[in-house]
Amino acid sequence: MNHSILDEPQPAASSGRPAERLRTTMAAARLSFTWLGVRKSLTAVQKNQAADSFGAEGKFLSAGKKLLDTTHPAFKAVTAVRGRAVAYWKGISLPYPEAGIRLIRQSEITDFDQRMSEFQVELETAVRELDRHFEELKAAARIRLGDLYDPADYPHSLAGLFAIEHDFPAVEPPNYLKQLNPEVYVQECQRVQQRFDEAVQLAEQAFLEELGRLVEHLTERLSGQSDGKPKVFRDTAVSNLSDFFERFQQLNVRSNDQLDALVERAQQIVTGVAPQQLRDNGNLRQKVASQLSGVQSSLEGLLLDRPRRNILRRAQ
Repeated sequence: MNHSILDEPQPAASSGRPAERLRTTMAAARLSFTWLGVRKSLTAVQKNQAADSFGAEGKFLSAGKKLLDTTHPAFKAVTAVRGRAVAYWKGISLPYPEAGIRLIRQSEITDFDQRMSEFQVELETAVRELDRHFEELKAAARIRLGDLYDPADYPHSLAGLFAIEHDFPAVEPPNYLKQLNPEVYVQECQRVQQRFDEAVQLAEQAFLEELGRLVEHLTERLSGQSDGKPKVFRDTAVSNLSDFFERFQQLNVRSNDQLDALVERAQQIVTGVAPQQLRDNGNLRQKVASQLSGVQSSLEGLLLDRPRRNILRRAQ
């Protein structure tokens, strides 16, 4: 059956609208890393030597060596930059069913680009500091690894071996397909529409699971006891919920009325309630715990009705 450009798939009346909102207001953002490997497999000879001590055959043994102490403060500082970059990326974005890609608001592109550049500068500074300790780390490895130590496993310098990279990959069908092969173009439009439908499901699932974890944790802290006394909880048990509400308001695709209602209900329960008030006022503590318990039950019902689907695709 032949198709014309006028036959391009239109958004469905129900699930299509949230997906179309994603397509028109969000951009794909990908984060990737260049990172020094700190583990290396043993050679065949080394594996045979290790196997002999167990009376085993080397070909049935999988073994490796750790080249550097990743608990060294300088190495942890490098790793921390990567962790902050990933946390920022995930904090302002929604999942997309392609490995390594998430959706950010188009209005956030400039800020995202600038923030990633700042993380790269932070990383370069941390790597320079790590490079100052590189000889020290290699000397420690020589002692720990003994005969397994091989100077050839280590680069001369760490400069350029760590990097944070980001880009904005195209997820829409290329326009040239309209002229070259209209039928393939229509198929690609349908494929992209399906991906954004899946992205809506992933967003709902992520919000449900995160809210569930936060509510469960705070409820358990408020209602439980330890040695006959109310359990201790950190301020973050409350502030993390506030952060979630703000992010939900910014990224919500308005695709699930039940989820929207539960988020609003949870927000009303804790709005204006300070952590210290919950510590000082037993009645307030009990009231908030009881109300959040009701939200938790409703969330569990939604999660049971919506079993997690493994629709994230591996990068080819």
